[in-house]
Amino acid sequence: MKVALSSALLLPATAVPLGADPVERVSTLAAQQLVNVTIYNGSMALVHDRRRVALEAGENRIAWRDVSANMDATSAILSDLTTPGAASVVEQNFNFDLLKPSTVLDKYVGRQVTVVHPHAEHGEPARETATLLSDNEGVVLQYADRVETDLGDSYIVYPAIPSDLRDRPTLVLDVQSAGAGTQTLDLAYLTGGLAWHADYVGVVAPDEKHLDLQGLVTLSNTSGTTYRDAHMQLVAGNVNTGIEPPQGSESSAVSDEAERRQFQQENYFEYHLYTLGRTTTIGNNQTKQVSLLAAHRVPIHKTLELRGSESYYSSADDDLGTNLKVGVYITFTNKGGDLGIPLPGGNVRLYKNDAHGTSQFLGGDTIDHTPRNEDVRLHLGDSFDVTANKKQTDFHGSGRCSFDSSYTIVVKNAKTEPVDVLVVEPIPGDWSIVAENRHHQKTSSSTATWTVHVPADSNAKLTYTAHVRVCL
Repeated sequence: MKVALSSALLLPATAVPLGADPVERVSTLAAQQLVNVTIYNGSMALVHDRRRVALEAGENRIAWRDVSANMDATSAILSDLTTPGAASVVEQNFNFDLLKPSTVLDKYVGRQVTVVHPHAEHGEPARETATLLSDNEGVVLQYADRVETDLGDSYIVYPAIPSDLRDRPTLVLDVQSAGAGTQTLDLAYLTGGLAWHADYVGVVAPDEKHLDLQGLVTLSNTSGTTYRDAHMQLVAGNVNTGIEPPQGSESSAVSDEAERRQFQQENYFEYHLYTLGRTTTIGNNQTKQVSLLAAHRVPIHKTLELRGSESYYSSADDDLGTNLKVGVYITFTNKGGDLGIPLPGGNVRLYKNDAHGTSQFLGGDTIDHTPRNEDVRLHLGDSFDVTANKKQTDFHGSGRCSFDSSYTIVVKNAKTEPVDVLVVEPIPGDWSIVAENRHHQKTSSSTATWTVHVPADSNAKLTYTAHVRVCL
């Protein structure tokens, strides 16, 4: 099937209107004064699109082009910043049915079109008028003397563009204005298709006592439009998406301090707001990264941890595993230097140079939003040379609620240097350690932790007995 559009389709939608729709003024990006994009967690954003628009006193129809194709039209608010309250929306329509051959065909079902037959008998193209009955799985055309379902090498010419088709996503606003003149209007709306997350990359020093950390903000835009020279803001925190965008221009303001820095952080309600100190273009179908922070010589602490389970303290199960994995953890505190700002949640990947100076991947983890002065704890993987065997050596139960159980843990170290391993045991209910060969610390109400020093190429043993009161 060959479907062609006449040259009329190259003109703006208002040039050849069908019917008697009111004359509308088209607002394009050429009239845009400012665009502010605030992106939330969860692929949602608030857009402030500020433009200069000529209004007449009374009713005006404005075709506001190049809005997001994923906009929530029910969230849109138009504010008159030149004369607050002078312009108000009477009606609005979001036209996201975009101009393309298939949609033009849809709009002309039940209407007359012109069919051109390029290879007529006398060598000149012949034209016939037909009614387009259907375009479901192919066209059905009713001519004066027949019905045809195959265009062959013929094609359709349309007299005009349907008025409800747009080449770009467009919000059509019927605006009542108290006076005439060019006004600055701010259109605010929520949209999907914009998302962000933080990514952190760290390089661990050779002595494994410090790291250099770089934070990047990764943006993705699948909203259907480009935001040119946008003032960008990011909100970290769990925001209920059933919200309305604020009126006015407050969220569009960027301070002088923010202009001098990549991101300025501020406390915002129960969340944290990050403002990029310069404008940036967020292209449609684009992923881009912007630097968030760069921190040098951040003190870190590496631990090897054997972590248990509370499940075996109320039952008999002698063999609890051999060659158990000992986890490797890196911890640093979010304070000092370029740190000390609330860190948005994201992925953290750590590297370290080998003996030849080539960086190698150590492992990565995901962190949640981390307030200032709080610890960031990363599980990078498991130790190759440090493992453990765990065995329950005795068990007694008194009724359904009281249990005594004894354990032996042998930690093995195949390294050429000694290591300290934290044995972390979550214990349920009301508990106490009644016997042990090494002193434990009660690191929480439900956790006992032992530090086991293991010599090089050797092993070390931990034995203890726990008394537990918990009703099954």
